[in-house]
Amino acid sequence: MWLALPLLCAGALLLGAPACGAANVSVSSLETFRFKTWMLQHQKKYSSGEYSHRLRTFLHNRDKMKAHNAGNHTFQMGLNQFSDMSFAEIKRKYLWSQPQNCSATRGNYLRGSGPYPTSVDWRKKGNFVSPVKNQGACGSCWTFSTTGALESAVAIAGGKLLSLAEQQLVDCAQNFNNHGCQGGLPSQAFEYIHYNQGIMGEDSYPYQGKDSHCKFQPEKAIAFVKDVANITLNDEEAMVEAVALYNPVSFAFEVTSDFMRYRKGIYSSSSCHKTPDRVNHAVLAVGYGEENGIPYWIVKNSWGPQWGMNGYFLIERGKNMCGLAACASYPIPQL
Repeated sequence: MWLALPLLCAGALLLGAPACGAANVSVSSLETFRFKTWMLQHQKKYSSGEYSHRLRTFLHNRDKMKAHNAGNHTFQMGLNQFSDMSFAEIKRKYLWSQPQNCSATRGNYLRGSGPYPTSVDWRKKGNFVSPVKNQGACGSCWTFSTTGALESAVAIAGGKLLSLAEQQLVDCAQNFNNHGCQGGLPSQAFEYIHYNQGIMGEDSYPYQGKDSHCKFQPEKAIAFVKDVANITLNDEEAMVEAVALYNPVSFAFEVTSDFMRYRKGIYSSSSCHKTPDRVNHAVLAVGYGEENGIPYWIVKNSWGPQWGMNGYFLIERGKNMCGLAACASYPIPQL
């Protein structure tokens, strides 16, 4: 059955549906029910004037998802917490608004000649990868990539698996060309931790998801960086070696609109760029493998465990997909 949206408003006020008289959106009652179910799942509430706009956006994104999944692709799309948002809005809230030029980072990693294991997953090697976190509506992905890499580095080097303070990096690392919720680079954040002589734990410097004043307390620092390994620009094979032999690796890449709808499978894109000046999101490679002849990276994201594959995604390996090999790095911890 198809109904005009205002006829449904009386039964949907608790979910933030519009008051009668809002602009008509011709949708079926089943689609409206699915939207309300999605709203409950993701704890979404809208003003009366916003509801119809969010519904239209949701239906547009769902149609894009269905069309993609009906085609022949290496990954599938799904609904998630971003399904009521346009990509322009997502970019403003979740990705870097300050351009980050990875080519400014000088490589110092010397690659060997291999061979390397055909697959690696640090999650299966021991208690070396911390749980997926959620950056919220702040372009602080670079801080989560940084803490994730250092948490793993400390654990692999013989320490315990810690939970480190992203908010300290948001608030305190500006002198190393980082910009809080507007963006930054893990390589520069590792340098900050090195020269700052430490980073505090999440429990003593909790995450707020917004820019604030620096509250670092040196006596409460629990993790330290001795050095930073910056992988040569676009040397993806060196990334393989680093992940295989040493540590999960932080990297940045360019997110385009189709990535926001990722659900599972091996992500690839023909619309993203591979140049180091276009990257807008930082993540953590915790392993790699191959499926049906397609090599991939196993990547930890910072959009919560409900996004993608329990907070992770796979992305095609060996093609510098979306510039992922432009600025890879990992920290060498000081225990």
